[in-house]
Amino acid sequence: MTIRAGFIGLGNQGKPIAAHLAPRGLATTVYDIAPGPVAELVAGGAKAAKTPKEVGQNADVVGICVPEDDHVRAVVFGESGLLAGLQKGGVILIHSTVLPETVEAVASAASKQGIDVLDACVTGGADRAAARRLVYMIGGPGATLARVEPYLAATTDAPWIHAGPLGCGAKLKLCNNLNTYILFAAASEAVRLAQASGLSPEVLEQVARANGQFTDMTLGFLATKKFPDEVLGSPNFQQLMRNHTNIAEKDLAWALALAKKSDVSLPVGALVSQLMAGIYGVRDTQKL
Repeated sequence: MTIRAGFIGLGNQGKPIAAHLAPRGLATTVYDIAPGPVAELVAGGAKAAKTPKEVGQNADVVGICVPEDDHVRAVVFGESGLLAGLQKGGVILIHSTVLPETVEAVASAASKQGIDVLDACVTGGADRAAARRLVYMIGGPGATLARVEPYLAATTDAPWIHAGPLGCGAKLKLCNNLNTYILFAAASEAVRLAQASGLSPEVLEQVARANGQFTDMTLGFLATKKFPDEVLGSPNFQQLMRNHTNIAEKDLAWALALAKKSDVSLPVGALVSQLMAGIYGVRDTQKL
């Protein structure tokens, strides 16, 4: 089955996902507020759109990978939004880490136009996205999932996970991110104890890698702690860490909101949510 693909949001995660579509034979239209990433994708065979509406006019399946819930609503709704251009039978894939309620709100509006929505959240980071090793966590009907398989197959070699009905992909992503940030906090404390007691972090990493406690993602996080101080304190690196912190705090806030709605307590997650700036090594928290 041949489909036309669209993509909105060409940031750190979105750009490497979208970059696979056109080279694998899918007619692709992309949009972002920043011209640079759009130009890169156009050089790879995609077409540029001036608005999300224009993306919808030229696509059957559209992926959205923008930072937050408000951004999802901004690109979907309104006179220039995706729903103003996408035709009946189209499918929207929400890759962003958002509240399940946001997915449901988009799906409710889209259904009135005969458009389907899947929460197709992603995990793995930019490097895995570029290497086509990204993992999709998908909520929604199986029949709709089957229709978008050409899009998914173009962007990853990893098996996608059907988490359940609409909203379950978003819920699974929040649970996964909760686990990730708690692991980052635990690894940071373990390394700090190792150093303070006269051990090298490398010895700890060797053991924790051997017994499975340190994953590739955790080791990648810890590697950023080993940069020279002039790098760690540089404006560009600090801005990157502030960006990571903002995303982590948002994701953890959404996980805690889901926990409240689900009537469960997350005391460790609540504590870690208050510590992310220190975990990422942000030195001027007033800028957060």
